Amino acid sequence: MKKSIVLLCCLAISAISLQAQNKKELDKKSIKEMCGCFEVTFNFAETFNYSKDSLYKPSHNEISKGLEWAELVTDEDNKIVIQHLLQVGNPAEPMVVKHWRQDWLYENTDLYSYNADNTWKYIKKPANEVKGQWTQKVYQVDDSPRYEGSGSWVHVDGKDYWENTSNAPLPRREYTTRSDYNLTVRGNRVEITDFGWVHDQDNEKVIREAGKEDVVLAQEKGINNYVKVDDSRCAVAAKWWKDNAEKWALVRNKWDQVYARKKDLSLEEKVENKQLYKFLFEEEGYNDKASIDGVIDSFVKK
Repeated sequence: MKKSIVLLCCLAISAISLQAQNKKELDKKSIKEMCGCFEVTFNFAETFNYSKDSLYKPSHNEISKGLEWAELVTDEDNKIVIQHLLQVGNPAEPMVVKHWRQDWLYENTDLYSYNADNTWKYIKKPANEVKGQWTQKVYQVDDSPRYEGSGSWVHVDGKDYWENTSNAPLPRREYTTRSDYNLTVRGNRVEITDFGWVHDQDNEKVIREAGKEDVVLAQEKGINNYVKVDDSRCAVAAKWWKDNAEKWALVRNKWDQVYARKKDLSLEEKVENKQLYKFLFEEEGYNDKASIDGVIDSFVKK
C-alpha cells in the first residue's frame, strides 16, 4: 500500500514537472514571436486628468509609425534578449537608429524599480514569488535601465499574453516637454497576435516627492501595434546590427557589472552637458572597452 502511494506521488510530481516544462517552452515561443521585422504604430492618448490647476493642458494625442527590426541577441533556457532597431527615412537609403532592448529572465529575483528623478531601487524578491514567472527588463537606447517587472505568461482560449505593472521614467515623447510629473506607473500587457504582437498600456502620470503620498496627475492609454512583415524589408537594420553588435556587447557587459552590485542606482542626466546616448552613438571615440567603461562610470553616481 505504501509503495503504491509513493509511486502515485512520484507520478504526480513528474506530471507537474512535465507540465511546467511544457508551459515554459510555450512562454519562450511567445517571447521569440516578438523577433523579426515589423511595421509599428505607436498610439498614445491622455484619457483623464486630476489636476487642480484650471490652466492644466493635457498631452496631445500622438500617433507615429515606423519600421522596426527586433534581433534575437541571446537565446538561452532562462534568458532571452531582443534588441530593437528603427529603420527610418527614405526606403531606398534608410537610416538605422538603435532603439530599446528587452531582456526576459526566468524566475528572476533581482529587480530595479524606478523611484523618480533618475534613481532606481534595488529589490530582491523571494524565489517563491517569481516561481514560473518571467521578468521583462526594458532598457534605454544606451542600455541604461528603464523599467522591469515580473509576471506569468498566460496561454488560454487561443490567447498568449503577459501582464505587469512597473514604475518607469517619463517616456521620451514626454520628458522633453513635461516637468509637472516625474514618474510613470505603467500597466503593461504584451500579447502575441495572428498579425504580430501588441503592447497595450494603461499608464498613470505620477508626482512623487520624498515623505509624501504619490499624486496621480493624469492617466494615459497606449497601444503599440507590431505588424509582422517580410524580414527582407529590415535588411539594412539587420546588417547594421551585425556590423555594430561587438560594440554594444561591450556596453551591455559594462552595465551588467553595474547591475551586479545589487545596490540602489542613481544616474547623472548629463555629463559635460551631454546625455549618455549621445556619447555612445558617436561613430568615433566610444568603440573600445576602456572608453565605454569610462563614459558609463561617469554617469553612475557613487
